[in-house]
Amino acid sequence: MQADKDKTLRKLKTVRGQLDGLIKMVEDDRYCIDISNQIMASISILKNINSDVLSSHLEHCVYKALDKNNEDGIEKIEEIEKIIKKLSK
Repeated sequence: MQADKDKTLRKLKTVRGQLDGLIKMVEDDRYCIDISNQIMASISILKNINSDVLSSHLEHCVYKALDKNNEDGIEKIEEIEKIIKKLSK
Protein backbone atom coordinates (compact mmCIF):
# COMPACT_ATOMS: atom_id res chain seq x y z
CA MET A 1 0.00 0.00 0.00
CA GLN A 2 1.39 3.36 -1.04
CA ALA A 3 -0.91 5.57 1.06
CA ASP A 4 0.43 7.08 4.29
CA LYS A 5 0.19 3.99 6.48
CA ASP A 6 0.37 5.82 9.83
CA LYS A 7 -2.32 8.30 8.81
CA THR A 8 -4.53 5.50 7.46
CA LEU A 9 -4.13 3.41 10.61
CA ARG A 10 -4.86 6.41 12.84
CA LYS A 11 -8.10 7.12 10.96
CA LEU A 12 -9.12 3.44 11.01
CA LYS A 13 -8.54 3.29 14.76
CA THR A 14 -10.70 6.40 15.13
CA VAL A 15 -13.50 4.63 13.27
CA ARG A 16 -13.01 1.53 15.41
CA GLY A 17 -13.46 3.71 18.50
CA GLN A 18 -16.58 5.24 17.00
CA LEU A 19 -17.99 1.77 16.25
CA ASP A 20 -17.36 0.69 19.84
CA GLY A 21 -19.16 3.84 20.94
CA LEU A 22 -22.04 3.09 18.58
CA ILE A 23 -22.42 -0.41 19.99
CA LYS A 24 -22.62 1.08 23.48
CA MET A 25 -25.14 3.68 22.31
CA VAL A 26 -27.38 0.94 20.90
CA GLU A 27 -26.99 -1.19 24.03
CA ASP A 28 -27.91 1.86 26.13
CA ASP A 29 -30.99 2.59 23.98
CA ARG A 30 -29.73 6.05 23.06
CA TYR A 31 -31.72 8.44 20.88
CA CYS A 32 -31.94 7.23 17.27
CA ILE A 33 -30.83 10.54 15.76
CA ASP A 34 -27.70 10.56 17.93
CA ILE A 35 -26.89 7.03 16.75
CA SER A 36 -27.54 8.01 13.15
CA ASN A 37 -25.25 11.04 13.44
CA GLN A 38 -22.44 8.84 14.77
CA ILE A 39 -22.98 6.31 11.97
CA MET A 40 -22.73 9.11 9.39
CA ALA A 41 -19.54 10.39 11.04
CA SER A 42 -18.01 6.91 10.80
CA ILE A 43 -19.04 6.58 7.18
CA SER A 44 -17.52 9.98 6.42
CA ILE A 45 -14.16 8.98 7.88
CA LEU A 46 -14.23 5.66 5.99
CA LYS A 47 -14.97 7.50 2.74
CA ASN A 48 -12.08 9.86 3.48
CA ILE A 49 -9.74 6.92 4.08
CA ASN A 50 -10.90 5.26 0.88
CA SER A 51 -10.32 8.47 -1.05
CA ASP A 52 -6.75 8.68 0.29
CA VAL A 53 -6.05 5.04 -0.61
CA LEU A 54 -7.50 5.40 -4.11
CA SER A 55 -5.62 8.64 -4.72
CA SER A 56 -2.40 6.98 -3.68
CA HIS A 57 -3.21 4.05 -5.95
CA LEU A 58 -3.69 6.39 -8.89
CA GLU A 59 -0.52 8.35 -8.13
CA HIS A 60 1.69 5.31 -7.69
CA CYS A 61 0.32 2.04 -9.08
CA VAL A 62 -1.60 3.36 -12.08
CA TYR A 63 1.07 5.89 -12.99
CA LYS A 64 3.76 3.20 -12.93
CA ALA A 65 1.60 0.84 -14.98
CA LEU A 66 0.92 3.51 -17.60
CA ASP A 67 4.55 4.58 -17.61
CA LYS A 68 5.52 1.04 -18.59
CA ASN A 69 3.12 1.35 -21.54
CA ASN A 70 1.71 -2.15 -21.20
CA GLU A 71 -1.51 -4.08 -20.55
CA ASP A 72 -1.13 -3.61 -16.80
CA GLY A 73 -2.10 0.05 -17.22
CA ILE A 74 -5.40 -0.89 -18.80
CA GLU A 75 -6.10 -3.32 -15.94
CA LYS A 76 -5.38 -0.61 -13.36
CA ILE A 77 -7.80 1.78 -15.04
CA GLU A 78 -10.48 -0.93 -15.14
CA GLU A 79 -9.94 -1.55 -11.41
CA ILE A 80 -10.57 2.12 -10.66
CA GLU A 81 -13.65 2.14 -12.88
CA LYS A 82 -15.09 -0.78 -10.90
CA ILE A 83 -14.46 1.00 -7.61
CA ILE A 84 -16.09 4.20 -8.90
CA LYS A 85 -19.17 2.18 -9.94
CA LYS A 86 -19.36 0.63 -6.45
CA LEU A 87 -19.05 4.04 -4.81
CA SER A 88 -21.86 5.47 -6.90
CA LYS A 89 -24.38 2.86 -5.72
